[in-house]
Amino acid sequence: MSMRVLASLVCFVLNLAAAQAAPVLVDSTWLEAHLKDNRVVVVDMTDDDLQYTRYHIPGAVRLAYDELLKPRVPGKPAARLDDGQFAALLGRFGVARDTHVVLYDDMGGLNAGRLFHELERIRHPELSVLDGGLVRWVLDGKRVDNVPHVRKPVTYNPGKEQRANLATRAQLKPADGQAAAVLLDVRSRDEYTGNPKEARSGHIPGAQWWPWEESIGMDSGFVFRAADKLDASLAKIGLGDRHAPVILYCHSGHRASQSYLALRQLGFENVRVYAGSMLDYLQDKNAPVTRGAVP
Repeated sequence: MSMRVLASLVCFVLNLAAAQAAPVLVDSTWLEAHLKDNRVVVVDMTDDDLQYTRYHIPGAVRLAYDELLKPRVPGKPAARLDDGQFAALLGRFGVARDTHVVLYDDMGGLNAGRLFHELERIRHPELSVLDGGLVRWVLDGKRVDNVPHVRKPVTYNPGKEQRANLATRAQLKPADGQAAAVLLDVRSRDEYTGNPKEARSGHIPGAQWWPWEESIGMDSGFVFRAADKLDASLAKIGLGDRHAPVILYCHSGHRASQSYLALRQLGFENVRVYAGSMLDYLQDKNAPVTRGAVP
């Protein structure tokens, strides 16, 4: 084989790989151009069913946030679906292993982040989120529809490998020989500092405060803020290493999943969500809680 042929073959393979690599974030122009691609499954996770009935992105299937969770028990964190239930849910919405899933909501990724986290956990090959969601889509003047869309159910076959992106209460403290994770509390300032009138409020000792909405440009259609601005914000709390272990938490895991999406689209590799978050942490009556603005 000549060097010229070999070079052409290498370029072809590299270009093919680049074409197949799904970006974490896509914009409205990209999605509009791919709406008729049957391999692309657009999932609407806007805040309520009524919004989907009013208008949604053409061809989007509707998946409510609570469908990702088992029935709630008051005072306890909502349990995630087990792997079999999750695979059945995906198949019911026409999502197969070889489809490119594009998620959106209307809240800066609060709902889409949870499904993104779960799909990354099972290493779904092609997965993206519409930056700015339905808000940016409408501001960009893209077409909407009010006709419900249903895809033919399929069988979802999960891969054998999974991404370690979940954290448990026990993993909040490093094991012997392991580096301590950067613990990020993404709740509101008042939740982080705590209420003196409540016996157990505040944050997990050592946790830095980085509210989830810090990542979103509320005045620019709920798109993620520019990477350099996010990097500067994270640098203020000492997080700059893209390979550093990070654990995110909030009250129930909802907001933490959005922050997971924010860090992943920046290129952070070792990120976990403490799914039970404070609801789980406070189940242990002996677990220490820090009150105030200091980690």
